[in-house]
Amino acid sequence: MHFLSTGEFWVLTALIIFLAIAIRMKVPALLTAQLDKRSKEIADELEQARRLREEAQELLASYQRKQAEAMQEAETIVVQAKAEAERLAAETQANLKALVERRQQVAEDKIRQAEAQALQEVRAVAADVAVSAARQLIAEKVDAAKDAGIVETSIAELSTKLH
Repeated sequence: MHFLSTGEFWVLTALIIFLAIAIRMKVPALLTAQLDKRSKEIADELEQARRLREEAQELLASYQRKQAEAMQEAETIVVQAKAEAERLAAETQANLKALVERRQQVAEDKIRQAEAQALQEVRAVAADVAVSAARQLIAEKVDAAKDAGIVETSIAELSTKLH
């Protein structure tokens, strides 16, 4: 019995007694239950993390679609704005051209009117000068006796010209 006096024997004996008491008090079952509980919590956290990741991916995809739609809409707006600007520029240029043509026509009309009025005034002045000159010539060339003869001749010719 020499082995009873060694420290290793008593450590082994104490370990066996400790394990027996631990098994008797169902410590392994409690440890297993605690480990199972912790394992379930970790599995739940992993599942929740997986769901959150899926939701984040769906949200990211949704925002990417919305961004793509917004970019497409922005491009459409830019294209429409360019087309509208070109249309307005063409319309403005056409209106400006029409305005210039109208003003040119008005100016030409005013020039024609001024020419016609000037021609009319020149004719009126020429007629006045001609009448004045004719009066002066008649006054110088014709006397009262000749005047009476011209009137008598004109009256006589009048009756033949009317019939």
